[in-house]
Parts: sequence; C-alpha cells; structure tokens
Amino acid sequence: MAEQKTVTYEDIMADLKAGKYAPVYYLMGEESYYIDKISDYIAEHALAPEERDFNQTVVFGSDVTAAQVADVARRYPMMAERQVVIVKEAQNIKQTDQLEKYFKQPSPQTVLVLCHKNGSIDGRKREYVKAVKAAGVLFESKKLRDRDLPAFIERYLRERQVSIDPKSTQLISDFIGADLSRLTSELDKVIISLPQEDRRVNPQVVEDQIGVSKDFNSFELRDAIVNRNVFKANQIIKYFDNNPKAGSIYSFLPMLFNYFQNLMIAYYAPKRQSQEGVAEWLELRSPWAAKDYMTGMRNFTAMKVMQIISKIREIDAKSKGLDNPNTPPGELMKELIFYILH
Repeated sequence: MAEQKTVTYEDIMADLKAGKYAPVYYLMGEESYYIDKISDYIAEHALAPEERDFNQTVVFGSDVTAAQVADVARRYPMMAERQVVIVKEAQNIKQTDQLEKYFKQPSPQTVLVLCHKNGSIDGRKREYVKAVKAAGVLFESKKLRDRDLPAFIERYLRERQVSIDPKSTQLISDFIGADLSRLTSELDKVIISLPQEDRRVNPQVVEDQIGVSKDFNSFELRDAIVNRNVFKANQIIKYFDNNPKAGSIYSFLPMLFNYFQNLMIAYYAPKRQSQEGVAEWLELRSPWAAKDYMTGMRNFTAMKVMQIISKIREIDAKSKGLDNPNTPPGELMKELIFYILH
C-alpha cells in the first residue's frame, strides 16, 4: 500500500461507514475521545455479532509482546471475511521490531487497531512511522483548542437535529472545557431532556441539565467586564465566593487573558472600525463574535489593556503561590476585577 498522509477523524469515519477497512489503524494522541470513537466503531461494525466470538481479539499492551500481537494478526479468520485485533494501551508494548516487520506485510484479512493514548510514537522511530503509514492509517488525535469548542458543540448538536444559541454554546464551552468525553456526555444528557416538539438548547436548559447558572457564570462575568458593569461583575464574583463549585480563579484567568490578549491584537487590525474586519483579523468564526472586541476597544484604551494583561499575569503567579503567602483565590479575583474596572 502506498504511503499516505495522516488523515482526519472525519476521513476515517467516512471510510468505515462505507465499509472500507484498512489492514492497520494506529490511533495516537492526547485526545482519547476520537481514539475511542474509531476503535469502538470498528469493534461494533467490522464483524457481525455472531462472528465476534472467534474473530475479535482485545488485548492490552502491557500484557503482550509485539511478536504475540503480530502472530495473532497473522491468523486466518474463522468462517468470516476478516478478523479484528484491538490493542489498548499500545504504548506499553516494549519492543516494536516484530510489529514493524508485520506492518511491512500486513494480513489483508485482519483489521489491526492499536490505541496509543496520551502520547504519540517516538519521533526518532522514523522507519516505524513509515511502516505504519504504508500498512494503513496513522491518526493523531489532538486536543481541541478552547476557541474551537463552540464549533464542536454546534456541530455535535446539529448532527442530532438540535439547535443551540451562541450564549448557551459559550456557557457549556466555558464550564466543561476541552474534555470531549465529558463534554459529549453532558450534551447527550441535554439532548435526552429536550421535548420532541422543541429541539432547541437555551440558557435555561443549560442551567437545568448541566448546572451552569444562566445569570452567574464566566460568560456573564466576561460580558460585565467588557461593558464595564461594576455592579454586575461584583455580584458574580460574590456568587462564586459563596459557590466555589460554580467557578474559580483557575478557570476565569485563562478566559480573561485570552480576551484581553485578543483585544490587544484587535487594536492592530487594518479595519478595526469594522466588525467584519476585526473578525477576519482575529480569525473568529463570524462577525458576531467580534462584537465584544468592538465594545472592548470603546471601553478600554490600548495602554489599559496592556496593564490589564500584566496584572492578569501577576494574579496568575500569586494564585500559584508565588510571592503570595496567604491571600485566598477569591480575594485575588476581587483584586483583579477591581483593577480592570477602575
């Protein structure tokens, strides 16, 4: 098989759903969600239920050698078109020489899936990587960036015929973060809760099903800061002080840093007077997403933004114990909000 470039999750799933199975799948990376989705699909669809007892093998890398995996992969299927061999925690296989040898001549009647989570193949093993690509599919599952989470949420729900407004998307994104396994689990819970006649997610649904207050959350805090609403910002901070599980300085600091960092960049946009121009400059998904930056440029000078970024770094260091023997996180957050708004 000719050497191929690393493919995307969507590429792989499209082929699998079309019944096209490669002899080898090496699934690696920091994001376990996509690795699990691909390996689970192969386990559930590559063989008929009655074929699995004799033709589907699941092992763990710490329990087998490369030679044992290669031997199993070379077996002939029993009364089936193919056999499936899934190796979980494949990174724990110590010596890979025999696997590399197998990759150079894989069995066309075997679908071998190696799941390598929380890491990737050692970059020095160039021949090993080359052999994997030649044998089948090498896929790296990367963590989604925070800015890509809203698009992921919208797409996930749209594929299930559910709509969501931008505020609800941001609430879920900020509250759950980039743990896609947890995120999709929470989204599934939301989907199940929706009545058949109204398949829309709004802030009230998010509050009821996920537990994010529609009035006191990171989205509303950022909105209060952008609009310099001192009273509302202090209300939200007080709420967090009394409800630590609702939010903390450790989740809000990255959010505020990202906003003010982008706001600083927005000042250099060639068309900064235009919402569309700022959106294009910041590589935002839509002009709507640039609204907060247009407001921010009206409410904060470029010099103040630079000072705020410096203050956020100072508070971040203090929250980690640097030059801060005893100030609690809640007080640090109050100090930062006061500095930003005054």
